[in-house]
Amino acid sequence: MKRHDSGSAREWGGFDETDTARATVSDDGTLTSWNEGARRLLGHPSPDVVGRPAAELLADPGRATDAEVRDARTRLTRWHGTVALRHRDGREVPVPLLAHRRRPEGDWLLVTAAPRAEQPPESWNDALTRWAYAQSPCPMAIYDADMRLRKVNAEMARVTGLPEAEIRGLRLSEIKGKLQGEQLEAAMRDVLATGEPREVETYLRTGGDEVKEQAWSARFAPLRARDGRVYAVCMAAHDITDQYLARQRLLLLSAASERIGSTLDIDHTAQELADVCVPRLADYTSIDLLDRLTQEEELPSGPLTDPVVLRRAARQSLYEGCPESVVPVGRVDTYPKASPMAECLVAGRPIIHASTDPSIAEWGAVKPERARTIRRFGVHSIMSVPIRARGTTLGVAVFARHRTPEAFTQDDVVLAEEITTRAAVCVDNARRFTRERNTALALQRSLLPRTLPQPPAVEVASRYLPAGPYAGAGGDWFDVIPLSGARVALVVGDVVGHGIQASATMGRLRTAVRTLADVDLPPDELLTHLDDLVIHLAAETGAEEATGDVGATCLYAVYDPVSHRCSLAAAGHPAPALARPDGSVEFLPVPPGPPLGVGGLPFEAMETELPEDAVLALYTNGLMGEWERDVDEGRLLLADALAHPCGSLGGTCDAVLRTLLPGEGVLDDVALLLARTRTLDAAHVATWDVPADPAWVARSRRNVTERLTEWGLDEAVFTTELVVSELVTNAIRHAVPPIQLRLIHDHSLICEVTDSSSTAPHMRRARTFDEGGRGLLLVARLSQRWGSRQTADGKTIWSEQTLPVGLPGGLPGLE
Repeated sequence: MKRHDSGSAREWGGFDETDTARATVSDDGTLTSWNEGARRLLGHPSPDVVGRPAAELLADPGRATDAEVRDARTRLTRWHGTVALRHRDGREVPVPLLAHRRRPEGDWLLVTAAPRAEQPPESWNDALTRWAYAQSPCPMAIYDADMRLRKVNAEMARVTGLPEAEIRGLRLSEIKGKLQGEQLEAAMRDVLATGEPREVETYLRTGGDEVKEQAWSARFAPLRARDGRVYAVCMAAHDITDQYLARQRLLLLSAASERIGSTLDIDHTAQELADVCVPRLADYTSIDLLDRLTQEEELPSGPLTDPVVLRRAARQSLYEGCPESVVPVGRVDTYPKASPMAECLVAGRPIIHASTDPSIAEWGAVKPERARTIRRFGVHSIMSVPIRARGTTLGVAVFARHRTPEAFTQDDVVLAEEITTRAAVCVDNARRFTRERNTALALQRSLLPRTLPQPPAVEVASRYLPAGPYAGAGGDWFDVIPLSGARVALVVGDVVGHGIQASATMGRLRTAVRTLADVDLPPDELLTHLDDLVIHLAAETGAEEATGDVGATCLYAVYDPVSHRCSLAAAGHPAPALARPDGSVEFLPVPPGPPLGVGGLPFEAMETELPEDAVLALYTNGLMGEWERDVDEGRLLLADALAHPCGSLGGTCDAVLRTLLPGEGVLDDVALLLARTRTLDAAHVATWDVPADPAWVARSRRNVTERLTEWGLDEAVFTTELVVSELVTNAIRHAVPPIQLRLIHDHSLICEVTDSSSTAPHMRRARTFDEGGRGLLLVARLSQRWGSRQTADGKTIWSEQTLPVGLPGGLPGLE
């Protein structure tokens, strides 16, 4: 461009400044500067106008009011438009003016192009247009109405790697191939049809760079003739690879936030991390966690020392089955310092390796199978990133590329660190949750019976399923308690809530039930005492009220194999099911009673006769799946499962669970206790009425001796005679008739004396010269255990002896 050589022109940046007319106006409208270009435009020299109102240069000074001018000055920071100005010679000059406020509340800079001494010819503009198209840094191409190429600029030829002469007349799908060209041709066809511009983003390999894919924004603009008809389409492309990759990174981070940590399972979280990163970040990913992660010991807080022992927690690949992986999921392996895993963890930072690095070769020498895998799949770039959360090292994530041609970069490191950091927090949360849950479950299992006793009165089997995996330890429990007289107590209960507190409360209640059962309380009285205990426990926990949601439910049943009677009482617990030997199933109408902890309301017991080989099913409400079905439907399913037993009682337990809980997990704890009844017939029980006459003590001893001889228990005669003599003598002396003596022969030998007095005896130690007071002490020494229990009409004193080895004993079928 030709420069003007005017002597008065000021040089600015090597160009003639007088080509621009410049003036500045203060905020009150006074001209403060005036350059040579402004003089050339309006003819006024600088001394004539500087310091005077700018409005004097307007062709029509009164056109705009002062208020409009002030309003424009306060609202605008830039203004443009054509203004009619007055030339020095008096003529009106329309001037396209651009005004800038140079600073807030400051002056204005007014600029416009000044007339030039030499105007370029019209052909100059045509040449500029041609040069701009040919030399534009933006790739451009022109297609005719048949979508065939007519012209490309130099940058488009460079990008495609094809000169114009070789592709002129071809369509996009013929130049780039069908798959890459169809989307662009569709946009071009739309522009030709509608005359509206279109913009399309595409990600493809360009002819000039066959290795690296790039993202492009292609803008199609219609080319119209003077008649308005569209005769061609101009395509301008812009390389947006950096913006595209940035968006992809943000999308990957967003996907990682949504997908990682959906559960509190360590391995599942690790697998989610691997799944997110393939194929967006890597072609293959492996997640290795410290072998100590699932153990109770604390993890190291700083970088590790080699060699490192890791467990493969997850892996993912572009190929099905992850053939690149040498270590299967779940296996523990030791990694030397030369391996990317150990080197990354020892250094405590991410590391990128090329497959040709000496450390990779050293690792391959130690682990030849890994070296063969790297060569087989063409792995060329490996990135290892430590998985750390809350200052604790949890493991390492390894990313590899073999199909993707680009090696990992620092941008990939930043992205991988961000993803693994988010995943590490989820893994650590899962680790802490698993640790706390295992602790709670261990506490809960320690409070439940490890093995159930097998009393002669019933055959029992049980199942317990904890709610999982996030509900925490619960308060469901069950127990089987042998009682005096060959009887047995069956208990099942459910403490409200989950967690350590529920487990601790459950343990206290189970202990209390065992203690109260040892006193031989009837079911309704036992629940009354248990209700008081729950109220006291609620008060001790600091609850504002001792009643309400802090409580539990319980069902307590006592079965007597001699009388075949079963007494039951419930505290807000589901009614038990009874499957009779003929296949019929019913739910016993146990009075429901209030839940434990409510207080002030009575409990009622019911009594029913149970035939031999009947199955009594006690359970908690989690078995009914009340979140998925109603109670009636659950009862029908339970009845159907009990009506079709699966051989053993344990198999029936499993069948019940499969029928009512077919899924893998349960929403609430489930406790199930099945008891098959047995009976003691007359051949194993002997009963005598004893008159209140001391002479009957000897008769009682003879009766017992004769029956023991019939049972083949001659070796137990001497001890039993002493026990019977003491118990019958005490009853005759101190109790109220009628008096009854009973012998029960099962796995042990039980002697019972029942009278109508409610006064319970107690053992005392006699002094040297006392004539009495040694009876119960003698009974206690001769018996395995002894005690007394209240009955509806009085009390029963009982003594239980262990039969000598080799003597016959037990219920029919259990000898």
